[in-house]
Amino acid sequence: MRKEIFVQAIAKFLIGIFVVGLLIFIPAGTFLFVNGWVFMGVLFMPMLFVGIVMMIKNPKLLKLRLKAKEKQKEQSIVVKLSALMFLVGFIVAGLGFRFDWYILPNYVMLVSIIVFLVAYSLYVEVLRENTYLSRTIEVSENQKVIDSGLYGVVRHPMYTATLFLFLSMPLILGSVYSFLIFLVYPIIIVKRIKNEESFLEKELNGYAEYKEKVKYRLIPYVW
Repeated sequence: MRKEIFVQAIAKFLIGIFVVGLLIFIPAGTFLFVNGWVFMGVLFMPMLFVGIVMMIKNPKLLKLRLKAKEKQKEQSIVVKLSALMFLVGFIVAGLGFRFDWYILPNYVMLVSIIVFLVAYSLYVEVLRENTYLSRTIEVSENQKVIDSGLYGVVRHPMYTATLFLFLSMPLILGSVYSFLIFLVYPIIIVKRIKNEESFLEKELNGYAEYKEKVKYRLIPYVW
């Protein structure tokens, strides 16, 4: 099983590099898009490191994270909308560089890199705390409610991390227009959370009580 997961993980990682590279550099019309290379490094280097650690320490979790096909219709629509957001957002960032649309200053890129790395650290901590964390909405056998650590602060810390991860991406690429496109993500994630909580309340023992204990879904004192 470990070999199969390794092959699948490497294949998805390389495909990810290839696809993101195409979406950024072809519209840019050049490989001299510095923000694009910085973004590729910031995105894929931590991903490679975390993937190797999971492969060694918790291949079952890595297998769950590799699953991408949603069984529920509503969640499938959410995933497709997210994919469309990335597609359009990356293309617009590349086109912005080619046609010299308003490019954000370098200090915005630097601050956004810091935000991205902090958010990625939160993402890794969530993976450490919750070994049932699949990419799809499902309940695993013997799964229990996690209510400690970041899960004691908000009910969906993974989505909190992805919110800051995704909103920092277009800023690293230096594109204000791409950032405006990525602003659709909070709307997408709210829809996903509402549907996910409805599912978990029915399928996961103790989740209704957990909702009473931890009041905020995404951001403390906001929502």
